Amino acid sequence: MKDKIIQFFSNLGRSLMMPIAALAACGIVLGLTSALLKAQVVAAVPFLGFAVVKFVILALNKLSAVVFTLIPVLFAISISLGLAKEDKEIAAFAGFIGYYAFLVGSSLVIATEVIDFSAMKISTILGVQTLDMGAIAGIIIGLLTAHLHNKYHKVEFPAAIAFYGGKRFVALVVILCSGLLGLVMPFIWAPVSSGINALGGLIASSGSFGVFIYGLLERLLIPTGLHHVLNGLFRTTALGGVYEGVEGCLNIFLQFIDKVQISDLAQFTKFLGQGKMPYMMFGLPAAAYAIYKTTPQEKKGKVKALMIAGVAASAISGITEPLEFSFMFIAPQLFLFHSIMGGLSFMLMSLLGVVIGNTGGGLIDFFIWGVFQPGSNWYWVIVVGICYAAIYYFVFYSYLKKKNISIDVSVDDDSKVNEQTIPDNELFNTARTIISGLGGVENILVVNNCMSRLRVDVKDMSKVDDNVLKSTGSIGIIKPTNGHIQVIYGPKVEKIADKVRELLKY
Repeated sequence: MKDKIIQFFSNLGRSLMMPIAALAACGIVLGLTSALLKAQVVAAVPFLGFAVVKFVILALNKLSAVVFTLIPVLFAISISLGLAKEDKEIAAFAGFIGYYAFLVGSSLVIATEVIDFSAMKISTILGVQTLDMGAIAGIIIGLLTAHLHNKYHKVEFPAAIAFYGGKRFVALVVILCSGLLGLVMPFIWAPVSSGINALGGLIASSGSFGVFIYGLLERLLIPTGLHHVLNGLFRTTALGGVYEGVEGCLNIFLQFIDKVQISDLAQFTKFLGQGKMPYMMFGLPAAAYAIYKTTPQEKKGKVKALMIAGVAASAISGITEPLEFSFMFIAPQLFLFHSIMGGLSFMLMSLLGVVIGNTGGGLIDFFIWGVFQPGSNWYWVIVVGICYAAIYYFVFYSYLKKKNISIDVSVDDDSKVNEQTIPDNELFNTARTIISGLGGVENILVVNNCMSRLRVDVKDMSKVDDNVLKSTGSIGIIKPTNGHIQVIYGPKVEKIADKVRELLKY
């Protein structure tokens, strides 16, 4: 049961990454265009005030903002897709249909006015005046759809009605169940939403300590992948705050960045990218340098290549796994130190009044949402970051030197696999080796991936060969359950996963 629970939340976290990634990408466009539309920037760069240029910038701004109104339906689709074991495209289609049926069901009950629903938030969503549950509605429907899809997508009926069996039945049963759920949800949502809002209020009232705990957990959960769940809930539900009817710290920030004083958003950005920047841009790069300096001479070349790729991913785009997994298992005490520093980083940015939103903690978000935004107090990131660099270097260097610990890089590894990209003609060979390391085609059930990890369900974990997987450039291997393995590759994982699935004929 424990393994099933861990695997479920791990898969859920991976499924949430698709819409969250879309939000992050659109957020960068929104932030850049918002900065270019500001009067101070236009005054400094008159070219931006030309009619055609202004129209293009404004169009990009409005288009990138649209995605934030679609978060619930994106969650419904992505969770249905991510948790489906087979025929994922059918599940994704059913997820959208199910979400719409849910909206219609709720609207029918609200229209009857059998009780007073005025205490709940009623909005027009996809053209339907209905109960507005925000991202939670999409999560619920996604989970329901995935369950029904996995249960019924191969059901067979008698010949007379065989046409409605299998994949076609999925949409029918999802519409029915989602519609029924929509009919009852208005009666049970009021106390549930009150509880969520109360919990969000408790976190907010905890002040700096609450922010520290969030930042600490956000790092500690990295090995399991469950940090995606934590982030998703704070970014898109009332746990991250409520402002003028909008729920979730990320939603609030991106929808109000141009409408209110930036200082008014500080209470929400404390859970966003600003808390990561000191350790992503300064701390981890310094740790990487300490790792390199304490590496034996015969390993320095390959460790240097790994560290450079990891620093680039962390400092520029905010992807930290390549660096974190390089020391997480050989020196867990350092990972605990790193997690505590992560909590302190979130807390310090909040106490110093930094207001930098979006989800990333790298240079891209730092410039777009910090340097280019008047009143963001971005300079504190540099001040704290320099201190973080010194502390990280001292702690990592001292600990690794004292314990005589170095990263395990086998001497026969091909240095090319540690680079950020792999030549296309080598990808198939790498994928074949990965399949072999996973126990062969017959041992592999499902292959998925997130931003940095190959996530695979296997029949028999004893057939998995860690050494073979490490030879493909893996920088870490996690086995959260007896049937699920996560192989860490960093940003290059997308191409690797595509080739693995292609060889498996997924």
